[in-house]
Amino acid sequence: MATITHAQERKEQEQEHQEKQNVIKRTSDDREASAAQTLQRNYRGHRDRRHLNGLTLDPSTRWIEAVKEVQFRNLITPQPRRSLTIQEDGSHDPARISSRARDNWHRVSQIARRAGSDNDESSSTSASSNTSLSPSQRQARRQQRLEERRERERCAKIMDLHYFLEMVDLKHRYGSNLLEYHALWMKSSTRENFFYWLDCGEGKDLDLPICSRQRLEKEQVRYLSREERMHYLVAVDAEGKLCWKRNGVRIDTTVEWRDSIHGIVPMADTAPSYTPPAAEANHAHHPKPNMNSSASSTDTESDSRSHSDDTADERYDRYTNQESKKGKGPKKLMNVSPAIIFNHLLRKSVRKNTWIFVADTKCNLYVGIKQSGAFQHSSFLQGARISAAGLIKISHGQLKSLSPLSGHYRPPAANFRAFINDLTKRQGVDMSQVHISKTFAVLVGLEGYARTRKKVKEVGEGMKNGLHVGRRKIKDEERVERKAKCGSGARSVSGVRHDENEK
Repeated sequence: MATITHAQERKEQEQEHQEKQNVIKRTSDDREASAAQTLQRNYRGHRDRRHLNGLTLDPSTRWIEAVKEVQFRNLITPQPRRSLTIQEDGSHDPARISSRARDNWHRVSQIARRAGSDNDESSSTSASSNTSLSPSQRQARRQQRLEERRERERCAKIMDLHYFLEMVDLKHRYGSNLLEYHALWMKSSTRENFFYWLDCGEGKDLDLPICSRQRLEKEQVRYLSREERMHYLVAVDAEGKLCWKRNGVRIDTTVEWRDSIHGIVPMADTAPSYTPPAAEANHAHHPKPNMNSSASSTDTESDSRSHSDDTADERYDRYTNQESKKGKGPKKLMNVSPAIIFNHLLRKSVRKNTWIFVADTKCNLYVGIKQSGAFQHSSFLQGARISAAGLIKISHGQLKSLSPLSGHYRPPAANFRAFINDLTKRQGVDMSQVHISKTFAVLVGLEGYARTRKKVKEVGEGMKNGLHVGRRKIKDEERVERKAKCGSGARSVSGVRHDENEK
């Protein structure tokens, strides 16, 4: 009897213990579910806030941008000319030829549209800030912004035509290097597309002394996507200081910062540096032993520094015009032109720790570290048009120096003035310690010289045309006089003969 009672008590204790475990488990599951819901709710709120602040893209916009990029890359993919117009029997197909012509015009229009497009940043923040205004005030503000946008678009500057090859290239190889091979392609008798000729056709094994094939493939400019460029977006705080919009940290253009796949970060940050596709292919063929992240990032930085040291002279000589070296004394001045002077000024942009800026047509400011042949002014907006571009220096958020030097865009002095005016009046940047580079005065002088030279040329052509017209009038008058004299002489001779006949 005692044994049965003991067994029953033990069974009851086990049931109570099991019920307690079930209660604890349910409580733990409820806590985990509650914690997961809290995390998801906070993450969604964080994501929505970043989207409203213009720091990220929503999934639909991200998909749209990806589809646009794929369509553009398919559009500019080079194809052999013969395969597009030849039938299976070897004869030319007129329908394919006409279709090919339409495709070419479509390709040209799409490239021109991309080069002349604007940065389509979200305007949800401005729309949300106008909810407290009356309809008439919103309409007035909308009209004012529309007029400002028209003015900025009127003064917008597209990329220089010499660098269009860089934008159209699938690899985005540096435009100056592509120009050397393009000049040779123009002289050749081939009818193939330039990039197909360069990579798959007769020019695939070509290696020029002025720009080696290794250098051509090595220097590939990084083009930021719409989401990547947000890492370089600049904001202005309440004190008029410049800071990164993504985290509010004030900008400091010193050697203590470096570039990475997540934008500008401190030197001690573990974010990996951007690796060009050419370097990735090289590492794939020659893999290195596995190391920790800090060691690998250090090796990447050392490789980039050695690359910059090895090619510093080459980048410096890139802006050296050989024609300016011809002649001595006064004869040397005959070879100097505004383009040569501007290229001489661009030598400043190849120095170490050179920081560059670009302002789009909405005057959104982007700042980054220039790496010649890897990160240029064209990197921020993928070669789209801008309102201003140049060099910049900032110390702990305080704007110190600005210069309108940009080889890719070469914006005029009027754009730089409008950019300074926008920083001062609309964005409220502290300009008390700003130093405008002397290159701005040189640029103004070069533009004035170019305008004067153009007017003198027009006047000279007008005078030449006027002299030509005057000489033609004189010749016409002399011709009329000679005809008149000949006519009167003929009439007098015929009258004499008539008199003799009558006699």
